[in-house]
This record gives sequence, structure tokens and C-alpha cells, in this order.
Amino acid sequence: MQIPFTPLVALLFAVVAQAVFAAGLLWTAPLNRLPNRFLALLMLAIALWLLDAFFRVANVYGQNPNWYFAPIYYSFAFGPLLYLYVQSLVNHGFRWRGRYLWHFVPVLLQAALYWWLRFQPYETRNWFWQTIHRPYTYRLEFVGTWVSLMVYLGLALQLLRRYGRYLNDNFSETSQLRLRWLRTLLLVLAVVSAQWLLELVLREFFGLYYRYDYSTELLGGVVLLIGVVGLRQANMAAVHFEPDAEEPLLVPEAQPAAAAAAPSAVLAAPDRPMVAETAVAALPATEVARPSQTTDAAVVERIREALENQKLYLNPTLTLAELSAHTGLAPRLISFTVNNGFGQSFNDLVNSYRVAEVKRRLASTNDATRLTLLGIAFECGFNSKTTFNRIFRQFTGMAPSAYVRLQ
Repeated sequence: MQIPFTPLVALLFAVVAQAVFAAGLLWTAPLNRLPNRFLALLMLAIALWLLDAFFRVANVYGQNPNWYFAPIYYSFAFGPLLYLYVQSLVNHGFRWRGRYLWHFVPVLLQAALYWWLRFQPYETRNWFWQTIHRPYTYRLEFVGTWVSLMVYLGLALQLLRRYGRYLNDNFSETSQLRLRWLRTLLLVLAVVSAQWLLELVLREFFGLYYRYDYSTELLGGVVLLIGVVGLRQANMAAVHFEPDAEEPLLVPEAQPAAAAAAPSAVLAAPDRPMVAETAVAALPATEVARPSQTTDAAVVERIREALENQKLYLNPTLTLAELSAHTGLAPRLISFTVNNGFGQSFNDLVNSYRVAEVKRRLASTNDATRLTLLGIAFECGFNSKTTFNRIFRQFTGMAPSAYVRLQ
């Protein structure tokens, strides 16, 4: 068998080989083990799909028709594996359940068909191609794969949006957990799917096969990028986002009017240290908290005490769970109180204290001469220059360096 050496043949071979290699690395990676294994299976399924394109452009099928219907088609697994990867990545407690097998019924039927054909004589396979596959199952496979992928892409993007809100309510440092790369690549994959849709339209309505097909090459590029950034993803062991397991919150009984007003007084009272005042003042007026009638003033005070006086915000990786352990308050009660009593997410509340502390330290002659701006930021609870610059600009409307020049 002779394989022509063309740029496209070489590119497809390299993509398939590297995808299989990356899948092996992901399968054995020590961090994020379960999500990485879902991702490894996804990359392997896509690599086998791309292998069909390699056989076609390398004229393997033309030289040996027995290669037709090789059992390398598992495209109905693309969507479910992608969704389970995202779901397991954002929830370290995720475990495989038997009910998830329903997602893979289409790919099991797809695999059974190709494995059955693999052991049939050439005459049977040729008859199946002419009378069944080309007019019916071929169309069902391509259209069904596209529909499945788009459905699961939508579910994955929706899950990531909800996960973003969860991060803000549970973590004070989110730069390694935000998964922006994954959201971007999912959107790129949606663009590739749009090209795939164009190919389907050309095939179904104009009879043009492989005339303007670029989705294979684009898909190969996407899968390599996913493999690379998947291997570089930080440890997600601290993340336990379970959108389908929300517990009902036991809201404290309504307090009298005077008590209900206490949270705002606690935050804004002039006799409080500068940190608490600045934390609220840093927010636009429209975002300053209006305590809910069900917000317990004692709970607000307890959270404020832990952050303002005991300075828990100096812990660069402070989480809602750690604040709960420190105060003895239930995590969901803290989350409810922060959102309603302080009018902020947990992430914004903690970072408002950090920004206020940086501003206070910059006003101190000793600190300003002894430490660099970044050194002060690190001592105030920030753990990266990028995060510090982004958060400081968010709360002050200017870059830290510009703020220093104004002092």
C-alpha cells in the first residue's frame, strides 16, 4: 500500500498521533483524574473519527476497499464525554453512576453496527453501503452527531455559567479555577460545528461531498488545544459544585426593624476601623447592601468580625468553607448573609477588604518605603500580580500604579 505524502496527509497523521499521545498522558495524569479520563476518551474518539479522514485523503480506501466500515466511528460519544468532562471537572465529588449510561446508548448502537459490519464479507458491506448506509444511516450518523454535539455543548456552557456564580460565592481567589480557557474552546467548538452544519447542508441539498469540508481539520486543531490546556489545568480538588443537589436554606426569622437595620450600621458606622468603611465605599452606590428583612444582624456581625478584626482575608486562598469552619456558621447561611446583608458575593466581599488594606498600607510611609506595590499586595492577601491588578481596578476604577501616582 502506498500513501501519498501531501501536506494534508502529513497534517492529519500528526494530529491523530498527537491526539492519541495526549489521551494517554491525560489518562495517567495524577491530578483531576476522573475528568482527565473523560477528556482522554473524548480525544481518542475524535482521533478515530479523524482517522477516517486520513484514510480517505491518503487513498487507503481506494487501495483496499476492505478498510471500509472499520470500527473507528464513535461520534455519538463526543457530546456526552464533553459534558461529563465539564461536570466532573467542576465537582471533585463527581462519581460515575449507572444512569449516565443512557447518554451513551446512541454510541453503543453506532459501535455495534460497525463491529457487526467489520466481520461481514465484502459483498455484504458493499450491499449495505449502497442500499442502507448512504441513503439512511450515513445521513443519520452525521446529522445525529451534529445535533448531539450542539445539545451537549449548550448544556456544558450553561453549566460553566452557573459554575462561575458558584466560584464567586465560595472562593476569594479564583484565577486558577475560572476555566475561561474551557469556555473559550467550547465556543470555538461551536464555530467548528457551524462549519459542520454547512457541510451537512451542502451534502443534503446540493449533493456536494467533501467539496468544502474543513471541519475535520478544524476539529483536529481544537482537540489538540483541549489536550494541552487540559494537562495544564490546576488541581480542582477544592471545587464541589453540585447544581442538582441544592439544599433548602433555613432562613432566620425576621428581626425587628431596629435589628434588621443593624447590618448596614455595622458596616458603615464611623467608629469602625478604616478597612470596613473602605470595603463598602469601594462599591458603586447602586451595589451597597440593603439588608434583607430576614438577614440576622448577629450573623452579619460575626462574619464582619472574622474578616475585619481577625483579618481572615489575609489568607490568599480563603474559601467559604474555611470561613464557615472559623465562625461555626453553616456555609449556606454565610452565603445567604453575604449576598443579602453585605450586598456582595463572597469573592467581592473578601477582595474589598484586601483592596482596602492595600490602600491603607500605601498610605503608611513605612510600608510604602519598605515594600514594593506588589509586595504590599501579597501581604494583603493577593497571590498573583494579574489577580491584584484586575481586582484593584474593579474596586477603584484605576490601575494600582495610577493610584500610587495620585497619592
